[in-house]
Amino acid sequence: MAKAETAHPTTSAHHHAEKFTSRQRTIALVIVALAFVIDLLDNTIVNIAIPSIQIDLGASYSAIQWLTAGYALAFAVLLITGGRLGDVVGYKKLFMTGVAGFTIASLLSGLAWSTEVLVGARLLQGAMAALMVPQVMSLMQVMYKPKERGAVMGLFGALGGLAASLGPVVGGLLIQANIGGLDWRPIFLINIPIGLFAFFAAIKYLPNGKSPHPLKLDIFGTGLIIVALGLLLFPLIQGRELDWPAWVFVMMTISLPIFALFWWWQLRKTKKDGSPLIIPSLFKANSFRVGLFVNIVFQMIMLGFFFTFTLVLQIGLGYKVLEAALTGLPTAVGISFSIGFLAQKLTKKLGRYTMSLGAVIMGVGLGAIVLALAISGHDTQPWEFIPGLLLTGTGMGLVMGLMFSVTLKDVDTKHAGSASGTLNAVSQLGGAIGIAIVGVIFFGHLTSNAATSFASVEPQIRSELTSQMVPAQAQDAILKNIQTCYVDRTSQKDTSQTPESCKAIEATSATQTPGSQKLGDVIATATKKAASNNFVNAFSITMIYAISLVGVTFLLSFLLPRKIDFEMASH
Repeated sequence: MAKAETAHPTTSAHHHAEKFTSRQRTIALVIVALAFVIDLLDNTIVNIAIPSIQIDLGASYSAIQWLTAGYALAFAVLLITGGRLGDVVGYKKLFMTGVAGFTIASLLSGLAWSTEVLVGARLLQGAMAALMVPQVMSLMQVMYKPKERGAVMGLFGALGGLAASLGPVVGGLLIQANIGGLDWRPIFLINIPIGLFAFFAAIKYLPNGKSPHPLKLDIFGTGLIIVALGLLLFPLIQGRELDWPAWVFVMMTISLPIFALFWWWQLRKTKKDGSPLIIPSLFKANSFRVGLFVNIVFQMIMLGFFFTFTLVLQIGLGYKVLEAALTGLPTAVGISFSIGFLAQKLTKKLGRYTMSLGAVIMGVGLGAIVLALAISGHDTQPWEFIPGLLLTGTGMGLVMGLMFSVTLKDVDTKHAGSASGTLNAVSQLGGAIGIAIVGVIFFGHLTSNAATSFASVEPQIRSELTSQMVPAQAQDAILKNIQTCYVDRTSQKDTSQTPESCKAIEATSATQTPGSQKLGDVIATATKKAASNNFVNAFSITMIYAISLVGVTFLLSFLLPRKIDFEMASH
C-alpha cells in the first residue's frame, strides 16, 4: 500500500487531502454531509406523500410499492459497485456524478406526469445514491486520521437518525403548505438547490484523487445480482395486481439458479483476481452470517411497518398529512433515545441480550399499536398510538444500535470496507423485500376482506332506506349494488378511473331530491367507515406477520457472540 502511494502521489486522494487546512476539511465535511442527508430524507419522505401521489397520478398499489422498494433495490444492487468505482476513477468524480444524477432524478420526480415516469425517476434516484453515498464514507476515511474518525462517524450516525426521523415531518410540512399548488412535488424539488450547491461546492472543496490500490470492478457479478433480484421482486410486487399468472411463479423459480450462478461467479472471481463483488470468505465468520440474516429480517419489519402505518393513518383513519407525520414522531424519539443512550449502557451489561431485549420491546410495541386500533377502530386518536410507538422505536433502536458492531465483530480488518458495503447493501435489500412481501399481505387482505368490511356498515345504510319507506326487497338490491361498487373500487388497479358498478349509483346520487341527497350522504359515510375498518384489519394482519419476524430476530440473537462492543452504525 505504501509503495503504491509513493509511486503515484499525484493520483492518491490521501496525498491531496493531506494538504487540506482544518477549514477546508470542515467545508468538505458539510458538502458530503448534505448529500448524505438528502439520500436519507428521500428514503423516508416518500411514505407520507403516497396517498397524495395516489390521488394525483392514479397510482396503483403496486406502483406505490415501487416508489419505495424501487429506490431501495437500485441503491442495494449498485452500492458496492459504486464504492469500487470511486476507488478506480476517483471519489470526487464519482461523488459529483452521483450528486448530479440524483439532482436530475429529483427534478424528474418532481415534474413526473405519470406513475411510470415517477417510478423510473425513483429507480434513477436510487442508482445515483449508490454512486454518491459510498464516496461520502470514503472521503471521510481520506480526510480524517483514524483517531479523528470516531467523532466524524458519530456525527454522521446522529445526522442519519435525525434525517430519517424528520423525513416524514418535512414531507408533511411541504405537502401541507402546498407551495405554488404543487401538492406533493416539493418533497423532491427541495433536493435541487441542495444538489446544485453540493455539486458546485465539490468542484472547489473536495480532494482530487483515487485509491492507490483499487479492486477491479465486477460488472458480470453486478449484472447477475440485478437480474436475480429483479426476477424475485418484480413478481412479488406485480403478482397481486396481475392476479398471479403462472409466469410470475416461473420468474421467482428462475431467480434461484441465477442466485446460485452469482455465488459461483463470486468464488471464481476470488480465485481469478481477488475482486469479487461480495467476498465469499466473509461468510466464514458465524457472526457475519447471522448478523446479515438478522439485518435482512429487521429491515423487512421496519420498512414494511413504516410503509403500511402511514397508509393506515392517512387513508384508513383519515388523518391529514401533517397530523399523520407528527403521529409517527414517538417512534423517532424511541429510536434516538435507545441508540444514543440506552443501547450503549445496556450493551456493557447484557452483550447480545441487548438485541434480544430490543426484539421483545419492539414486539410488545407493535402489539400495543394493534391493540389501540382494535379498541378504537376508525376513531383511534393520535395520542392512543404514543405508548406503542415509543416502545416500537425503543426496541428498533436497541436492535439497530448493535447491528453494525455485531455483524462486523469477527471480520478481518483488511476486509472491513467490503464487509461494511455488503452490510449496507443487504440492509437496503431487506427493506425492498420487506415492502414487496408486506404489499402481498396488506393489499391482498384489502381486496379479499372488502366484502366483509362492507357487511359491518350495511345496517347503517339499511336503516336509512327503511326510514325512506323503501321495501325490503328493493333494499337488498340497492345494498347489493352498493357493495359491488365498494368491492370493485377497493380492488381496482387504476384508482383514477370510476368502476362501471359505481357510475349508476353516482348518477342516482346526483339527483338533488332531499331523500336521495340524504341517502347519498349516509352511503358515503358508511363506505368511508367500511374502508377504514378494512385498512385497520389489513394492518393488524400485517403486524401479526411483522411480530412473527420480530420473533425470528429474537431467536437469531442467541446465535450471536455473547460479548459485543457498541458501535454507531453508518448508512
